[in-house]
Amino acid sequence: MGKAYLVLADGTVFSGKGLGWIGRTQGEIVFNTSMVGYQEILTDPSYAGEIITFTYPLIGNYGTNTTDSEGRRVFGRGVIVKEACEDPSSWRSNQSFQDFLLEHKLVGIQGIDTRTLTKHLRYHGTMAGIIANDGTELEELKRMAEGIPPLSGQQLVKEVSTPFSYVLPGGAKRVVIMDFGVKNNSIRKLQEQGCTVIVVPADTKAEEILAHKPNGILLSNGPGDPEDVAYAVNTIKKLISQKIPMFGICMGHQLLGLALGGKTYKLKFGHRGGNHPVKDLLTGKVYITSQNHGFAVESESLDKDVEVTHINLNDGTVEGLRHKTLPVASVQYHPEAAPGPQDSAYLFEEFLAKLQ
Repeated sequence: MGKAYLVLADGTVFSGKGLGWIGRTQGEIVFNTSMVGYQEILTDPSYAGEIITFTYPLIGNYGTNTTDSEGRRVFGRGVIVKEACEDPSSWRSNQSFQDFLLEHKLVGIQGIDTRTLTKHLRYHGTMAGIIANDGTELEELKRMAEGIPPLSGQQLVKEVSTPFSYVLPGGAKRVVIMDFGVKNNSIRKLQEQGCTVIVVPADTKAEEILAHKPNGILLSNGPGDPEDVAYAVNTIKKLISQKIPMFGICMGHQLLGLALGGKTYKLKFGHRGGNHPVKDLLTGKVYITSQNHGFAVESESLDKDVEVTHINLNDGTVEGLRHKTLPVASVQYHPEAAPGPQDSAYLFEEFLAKLQ
């Protein structure tokens, strides 16, 4: 494939080779430090609106398959790698990385210095950018990059959420998932514990959720700015008053924080990877976690009835909270992993133990 460009909103240009679908794509440029799991990451609905830079230098070496996707399609808007493997080796592989990108019409670039790009984003913060491998002139791309809208305000949750409710039969316990961009592995974790799972759209009203007679409510992960999902915050407030056990993950954690009187803010370059150390303040234990988020809850803004339960040991940001008297808790990271370590799978068990 021919020449390709990555142009950032601040005018920085990286030149490389085309990868995947021929065309142009734009979005927020972020980086993920995971060494494996590129298929799960690209299909994670939380990456809607974002172009993903993989810091690991060789991507695609074990190919892709039909079972590891975490969403119904690819949600990332583009992909940036140092080198894409052309000859994968794995007994589970049935498709190369390049063919996977072509199937999902995902535009990419390879052959750039991803270390330099990552350092640039760490220093200046995540920013919008555009990839083109279709021959578009560089000066035109620079003009286009200046006009890319910010991630906030794009209503990305409505883009990824299920358009209709559906039920996945299981055991006697009924868990409603408010789908802000739920990953398949969250659903699997609940089913493995013998739960009937009811997945509902992000804008479902509290009365409709309660009509399912849930024993518990899961607030899922999802993309974008939590302040764009104010309609769900009002619903969550009503559900909290019903004293039904509730557990939030990632976007669900941020929305729960807002519902409990807190505020959220945008991180400079976010947390995306599979090796983030998180300390459980209740036990003193440290867990290695899988993360993918660009916003965080402001600890000082939380109501006095809410306590912070986990913190990120890299920067001290809030990674978990719970209400002191109500059966409501959340974590900023991904206990379902996929990809990532399984250290925090116990959180699902703790949530389900509260169900009546």
